[in-house]
Amino acid sequence: MSPTDPLAGLLPGWLPTQRWFAAKGRTIRSVEVAARTPLSDDGPTLEHALVDVHFEDGPSHRYQLLVAASPAPGVPSQAVIESGPEMTIYDGLWDPRVTSWLLEAVRDGRTVGDLRFVPEPHADLPRDVPGRVLGAEQSNTSVVWGDHTIFKLFRRVLPGLNPDLELHRALRAEGSTCVAALQGAVEGTVDGEPASLGMLQDFAAGSEDGWTRALRTVRAAVAGRGDTDFTAEARRLGETVAVVHAELTRALGSVTVEPRELADGWRERLAAAVSQVPELAPLEAGVRAVFDAVGSRATAVPVQRVHGDLHLGQTLRTADRWLVIDFEGEPSAPLAERTRPDSALRDVAGMLRSFDYAAYHEVLSSTAGAGAVEAAADWAARTREAFSDGYAQAAGHDPRTDGALLRAFELDKAVYEAVYETRNRPSWAPIPLASIRRLVALHR
Repeated sequence: MSPTDPLAGLLPGWLPTQRWFAAKGRTIRSVEVAARTPLSDDGPTLEHALVDVHFEDGPSHRYQLLVAASPAPGVPSQAVIESGPEMTIYDGLWDPRVTSWLLEAVRDGRTVGDLRFVPEPHADLPRDVPGRVLGAEQSNTSVVWGDHTIFKLFRRVLPGLNPDLELHRALRAEGSTCVAALQGAVEGTVDGEPASLGMLQDFAAGSEDGWTRALRTVRAAVAGRGDTDFTAEARRLGETVAVVHAELTRALGSVTVEPRELADGWRERLAAAVSQVPELAPLEAGVRAVFDAVGSRATAVPVQRVHGDLHLGQTLRTADRWLVIDFEGEPSAPLAERTRPDSALRDVAGMLRSFDYAAYHEVLSSTAGAGAVEAAADWAARTREAFSDGYAQAAGHDPRTDGALLRAFELDKAVYEAVYETRNRPSWAPIPLASIRRLVALHR
């Protein structure tokens, strides 16, 4: 396709307004339509489009769109790409007619051009239920049908099997009850290689994400009133994460890695972070000492497929259990890095960091009195211990046994957070910086 494709001229102004667009703040040089696949002309005209976004700085991104055209489609303004007197061009996911077509295509196992709509064996997909877009996601777009099915469209497209789809398939084969069961997928071809474009799962209607649930008790703790206890929930969550790790090991196996390889990666990321966050410079030597101590060990570290970006927001609490969601890994990392085996402690550390965030975010955003910091610290300490207790009970080994290795993973995560917060939410930067100081002090 050519950059003179009419669609290409409409997208530079529209893409940056979308919540899922991952390059806000970067200047778009041009947009090129790499591929267009007609899907339907029954009702709205519908096409699947792959578009390459070229920037004034840095590498290009490839995104996918379901582009629909219809007179007066009745979609929200943020979905409209161009509105004309006779025809509106828009993001088709906001049109129930388009999402009905999508659901039928998966149910029927259709193939259209390079696109394959693949149902999971024995999946029971809904009929005659309108789809609605969920508005909270940052990097993808999800549509739900009733209380039964949710579809996630991976907005940024890369060659290869998306780890979210890959790991959900592996966990479905294990009969896991700790994730929402996979119902189907949309797959295609990018740069001559197979690629994951979207996935359908059971929808956990009425559930609540872990961040929201935890914050209620943190607020009560900081305010000195109400139910401040999250330990029972944290313990059950620890058990759930341990079960998922065991299921992933059974499905995909495990290997070992030399400690120096882990330490080399930590030190490389630390050096890059210090160059971007001046506040890290006084802490660099202490952090590096923790990494060096692990790197000098002689015993290999077991590694396996893990979640890779685990935090409270990647969990759901249903009426009877916790679910782990979104196995894509760190979205900004290359696909090869996101699919590389890692220590299960990576996920444990991510959740421990999330408890700190829940606690100290509330302190930063509240007007509570002088005892707020102490109350938040107590909440975080109790919750971290309860999670680790639950994990140890289900896994048969305690993640705190190797405190130095766990501390190194926490520090690696906190260093990443310091960079992210400095760039995006400077008022939150004190949270990871304080954690780094605490973790370094434990090593002395």
